[in-house]
Formats: sequence, C-alpha cells, structure tokens
Amino acid sequence: MRTLVAANWKMNKTRAEARSTAHELATLLGGAPDNRDVVVFAPFTSLEATKEGLNGAPGLFLGAQDVYPANEGAFTGEISPTMLKDAGCAWVLTGHSERRHVIGESPELVGKKTAFALEQGLSVILCIGETLAQRRAGKLDSLLWLQLEKGLAGLGKDADFSRLAVAYEPVWAIGTGQTASNEDICMVHTLVRELLSSLLGSDGIGIRILYGGSVKPSNAKSILTIDNVNGLLVGGASLQAQSFADIVRADLA
Repeated sequence: MRTLVAANWKMNKTRAEARSTAHELATLLGGAPDNRDVVVFAPFTSLEATKEGLNGAPGLFLGAQDVYPANEGAFTGEISPTMLKDAGCAWVLTGHSERRHVIGESPELVGKKTAFALEQGLSVILCIGETLAQRRAGKLDSLLWLQLEKGLAGLGKDADFSRLAVAYEPVWAIGTGQTASNEDICMVHTLVRELLSSLLGSDGIGIRILYGGSVKPSNAKSILTIDNVNGLLVGGASLQAQSFADIVRADLA
C-alpha cells in the first residue's frame, strides 16, 4: 500500500506564495519518494499557481479543499468536479472538520460530495473525527460510524475504492499543538479499519487511512510506524516547503 502524505494549506497563500512554496517543495523532493504519493490541497484561487510551481514533478499531485456535487448550475459560490479537473486537480477533500463544524455541512452532504467527486474521476480524502466533548461523552465509536456510513452512502458497487482515502483527525488536535498519543491513534485507526470492513467488505481493507492533527517533522516518523496509519494529512506544518518535505521523508531516513 502506497503511503499518502497530503498538505492542506487551508485559507492561506496568495498565488505568488503558492507558486513559490510549491516550486520549493518540488525542488526539495525532486518528485515523490518511492512508494509514496504527495498531494497539495491549495485554495481555489491558487490552484493554477500551485500546479505551475509543482511543475509536473512525479508523484506530486494537486488537490482542492472542497467540491459541490454537481457539474454546473445555479450554485453561487460553489465549484464543480469539472472545474477542478480543468484546473489540474486530481484530488479533493470532503468532510473536513472545519467544513462540518464552522460551515455546518451535514454528514449527508459530505456523502453526496464524496460519491459525486469519485464518480466524476477525482480521488477523494474523506475526513472524519470527533471533538473533545464528543470523546469525553463516549461517542467516539458511534460518531465515526455515522460519519463513515453517511460519507460512503452514495458509493455503488462499481466505485473505484483505490481512489478513496479516509483521514482521521481528532478535532481537538487540529492546529492546537496537541497530538493524540500513539496508543490513541492506533486504537482509533484499528476501529476505522474495522468500520470500513463492516461497511464495504473486502473493499474496506485496501483503503488508506491517514492521521491528521498537529502533525509536524518531530512526530511524523513515529506516527507513520503505527499499525493502520497509511499516511498523514498535514495542516500548519505544510505551509513551509522544508517542513513539509521533512514530513514526507520522515520515515525514510
């Protein structure tokens, strides 16, 4: 299984900044290391500039941070899979916690986005995770089941599951400097693998499960050694090319 390491730039970087960071990243890596895929999720306005900066480096892919489940129409402010592919995107995020908790996206809408993006030829990282209050209330298992059940509900038997990944991000660890313990990560990723297998049967075995939540160069290697961790989704530490390159290569030194 190829390791997947993704940068989520969120609402950061002008076109010039995106082009410069992407170019520096491509130069530092010279392409993705063997058996590794690297994705940069840039803001919509910086997609073209990021693509230019990556300059076709092998194994480095462009991604968008959101998508709408239609290819055209009266959906002011939204963006379609067709538009994203036209801009050079191969990947898209769905269900990020900031979309769920800040924007108010429902699990059902996340599921529609995930299914339609896959149907239209994009690869998808479906994000799931709990708040600290939900964890303390003992709702972790039921919440992750709900997020996965609704998030995957629209996928048919002919879906290409090789283009689907799931990112577990404990909401309380995103951008806070707090990271779940290795034991916690192992426990939850094992649970997610079991849930995927329950929902998808044998198709759930090959889906990559990423960890996200204050990932940085100093902890990336340790996290990547944990069972059922097949990659990383990186926020703040991906904004600097050197930092993100170090994370991409963390367990290869």
